[in-house]
Amino acid sequence: MMAVKSKGQIKNYSRRIVTFGLLSSASNSSGISLVGIEPNQEQCVTTIHRNIVEGKYFTNTANEIVISRQMAKTLDVGLGDRLVAMASTQDGTVGSELFRITGIYQSPSLSFDKMYVYVPLQIMQQMLHVDDRIAEIAIIGKDIDSVEVMKKELSAKLGSTYEVLSYNDLLPSLVSQIELMNSLMYLFFVLIGTALIFGVINTFLMAVYERIREFGVLKSIGMKDVYLLIMIELEALLLGLIGSIIGTILGAGVVLIVGKVGLNLAIFSKGLTAFGSGAILYPRFDWFSIGIGAVIIIMICLLAAIYPARRAMKLQPMQAIMYV
Repeated sequence: MMAVKSKGQIKNYSRRIVTFGLLSSASNSSGISLVGIEPNQEQCVTTIHRNIVEGKYFTNTANEIVISRQMAKTLDVGLGDRLVAMASTQDGTVGSELFRITGIYQSPSLSFDKMYVYVPLQIMQQMLHVDDRIAEIAIIGKDIDSVEVMKKELSAKLGSTYEVLSYNDLLPSLVSQIELMNSLMYLFFVLIGTALIFGVINTFLMAVYERIREFGVLKSIGMKDVYLLIMIELEALLLGLIGSIIGTILGAGVVLIVGKVGLNLAIFSKGLTAFGSGAILYPRFDWFSIGIGAVIIIMICLLAAIYPARRAMKLQPMQAIMYV
């Protein structure tokens, strides 16, 4: 515990006992992951307390249990009903305890709701005959970029007696989903960029054809092709800059509004729950992505303007002046 408390990158932590067991009601039973927690500390590292839909999180009375709405349906129980939890102890016997439901939660993940139930840590320790020992300490860092560094420092300080795992080790499927989403976003950028290229080319081709006579006059008085190219590229640069600024301002306004009220996708709630996402999404700013997007848009505008500029450079002065 002292090693955990002494780390500056740690924002909050919570002690736990986690074990597999059986939860039974008068009419049914279900296999569960039984989690013994310190309620006040746990709400600093997880969001279960914010997902309570019936009853209360914990009321500091004896033998409380918080289950999911899905588990309540499976066991056919409600607030105030009694449940019996059983799990194996260290000496091979079966520990059991009677609990009363004080809260029912619903998280964004259906698979999570099917398994996890929460009880006070002290009651869990008595049930499993482990005195004041714990099984794990859940830690939340101040910065996601410092997680791996914090893992190495804790591993070095605690030694081989303890196992230190980051979210990359515990949830490889989540990491894979994030990487997949990033890959899909790159594909999305490619598609948007392709459509943008054709749009810019069309815009500048129209601009070139509308000013053929002006280009002819400029070339007839000695304007070099390279300066004509620079002029059209500067127009493309201005178009990209102005478009990026306007788009960023409008997009920022939408994100600020939707980030507060949320984007309600309740019509797709079942599919989102199976995927592990809530029905209401709250977008947030990613300044790095915004900056990269603006740079990409400007580069696309510059590249797309090359073809219309080449068409303008090939114009013969006399034919351009007489163009109808």
